Amino acid sequence: MLRQLLAGQLGIIGVIVYILSSLTVIFLTLPVHEFAHGFAAEKLGDKTPRWQGRLTLNPFAHIDWLGAACILLFGFGWAKPVQVNANGFKNPKRDMALVALAGPFSNIVVALIALVLYNAISLIPVIAALYVALFFYYVAIINVSLAVFNLIPIPPLDGSRLLTALLPYKYYNMLMRYERYIFLGLLALLWVGVLDIPLDFLSGAVMTFLEFIAGLPFGFIR
Repeated sequence: MLRQLLAGQLGIIGVIVYILSSLTVIFLTLPVHEFAHGFAAEKLGDKTPRWQGRLTLNPFAHIDWLGAACILLFGFGWAKPVQVNANGFKNPKRDMALVALAGPFSNIVVALIALVLYNAISLIPVIAALYVALFFYYVAIINVSLAVFNLIPIPPLDGSRLLTALLPYKYYNMLMRYERYIFLGLLALLWVGVLDIPLDFLSGAVMTFLEFIAGLPFGFIR
């Protein structure tokens, strides 16, 4: 997204709207994402998120500033991972996977709501309404991107927790030993744009599906 902004593919109004939508995601959506992890963990038997003060929508309890900067720069990012103790789960592998999916699922729900608002506001024949609609469209795009990005199986992203349900603990622990180096490699790939094509393809596919669902109630109006 930053490359598009710098290349002038979005006008000045588009840039402002994108920045506002990104800040909205950082301070409103990321807390929902992390709260969803904590809520799912508690419902499945682990009280760790509550003890650590993560069952809150206060953004400052969740924001990772590097991850927030990546949202502004790339449209992809992350928050502070909610710590979970699998010993509290009845079925650790299954429940860890459910906790991991709760965050991206919350992003999909937020994106769907944003697209419904986008469709509704687009019906208002006022120029200002178009920019408000664009704001919600960007919110939807960023949330879909976050959902897709966080399912990459690399720590501290949610996809790494899905590996606990797929890999034997022996191999998972081996992978976690190199967590820092793997993550630095991921940041490098983001910066040079290697991941742009696969991430954009997957995000586009999800976005197309959600646009179809969100547009159904408005099909008879337009």
